[in-house]
Amino acid sequence: MNQSRILVVDDEPQIQRFLKPSLTAAGYEVIEAVNGGEALKFVATQAPDLVILDLGLPDMDGKAVIASLRAWSDIPIVILSARDRESEKIAALDLGADDYVEKPFGIGELTARIRTALRHRGRRDAIPSVMDVDDLTIDPIKRLVSREGETVHLTPKEYDLLLLLARHAGRVVTHRTLLTSVWGPAHGEDLHYLRVFIGQLRQKIERDPTQPRIVRTEPGVGYRMAEPD
Repeated sequence: MNQSRILVVDDEPQIQRFLKPSLTAAGYEVIEAVNGGEALKFVATQAPDLVILDLGLPDMDGKAVIASLRAWSDIPIVILSARDRESEKIAALDLGADDYVEKPFGIGELTARIRTALRHRGRRDAIPSVMDVDDLTIDPIKRLVSREGETVHLTPKEYDLLLLLARHAGRVVTHRTLLTSVWGPAHGEDLHYLRVFIGQLRQKIERDPTQPRIVRTEPGVGYRMAEPD
């Protein structure tokens, strides 16, 4: 059984009634909060391992909860919200949320996102010495990338882009995060620039660049690298 403790922050009783038994059946211990104030208090006092957070809370916006938590905690945060606007997803992810699941949702998808986020707890900025994804191998110590044993020649920016995605494998990384981290703050809005480099990168690392398996697009939000094998 998985003994991880999950804090569910949602003021909809039907969501709480559905999530608690579903997550308990999956082996998690569940704590419930109905507003942002309770969420912040429970993270500080109940030591949950992950937060499932609705953005539409009665006392404060969920994004304010993310910002408050990120000021002192690296706890994984999975957004569960009916807000489907891309701007809401991007804002939540840029503030430090780990993932975003839209309502209505399937419990299978949610638990998969929970498992991914929990795996990243405590190693947000690290990847193994060698990482295998599909038929691609990344060796960050030697700064080498190979596919099926053949060296893949990347430009410095292509390599930096790939490594940043690898550090967050399984999680969506927003356009702005990729642009500002690799090219600097002045390039935060250069989406065309990023798409060009992603296209070049896929040409070199994917079996079929038109059907990418390693670097996947999150439409309107960013990119997600497949989890390591």
